[in-house]
Amino acid sequence: MQDQPSLFDLGVEELPITDGRLTYYGGWLNNDEAAQLFITLKQQVTWQQSTINIYGKLVKIPRLNAWYGDANCPYEYSGKAFAPLAWLPCLWEQKLKIEKATGFSYNSVLVNCYRDGDDGVAWHSDDEPELGRNPSVASLSLGAERIFQLRHRYHKDLATRKLNLGNGSLLVMSGELQHHWHHQLPKVANLKEERINLTYRYVNSGKIET
Repeated sequence: MQDQPSLFDLGVEELPITDGRLTYYGGWLNNDEAAQLFITLKQQVTWQQSTINIYGKLVKIPRLNAWYGDANCPYEYSGKAFAPLAWLPCLWEQKLKIEKATGFSYNSVLVNCYRDGDDGVAWHSDDEPELGRNPSVASLSLGAERIFQLRHRYHKDLATRKLNLGNGSLLVMSGELQHHWHHQLPKVANLKEERINLTYRYVNSGKIET
């Protein structure tokens, strides 16, 4: 039986930030593991390009996406409800591994594919009511390295944080972070490589925490 990698092997780093917690696992997957998972997801995920309502106008989001999870974990974003698809084995395997390392529980995952630098996601927080108070969001990056930015929602004097999310890395956002910070994945000129991102969450079914 192969030994589980230690926290040291995973390159765990607590990143300093006010009003929340950021934990970065730089070596969550090695290059071979990340490449294999990337290929599997490209082949097995039921990709779609969702249309959302922004200020009364239907707009296609600039990325491909899919929502997987337990049957009782619908998710609503920008006025659109997403019903979860049944877990893929590779997504379930990572869920169990992340739960064991972090101590958090997850019952769903949003899968995004950024096809090139023209795809991205604008400033937002993962603070929907069904995620409850102080949610943990575990973000696994595969493929092209991209810059991830955070800015405080209330303290404008705090500088925007910039993190390079590398291939096979895991970023866990927890504590009060979603209630105090916005984050985004900005578009990048002339980038041709793809990135797949998995964000694991826990959706409260039927009972919304306040």
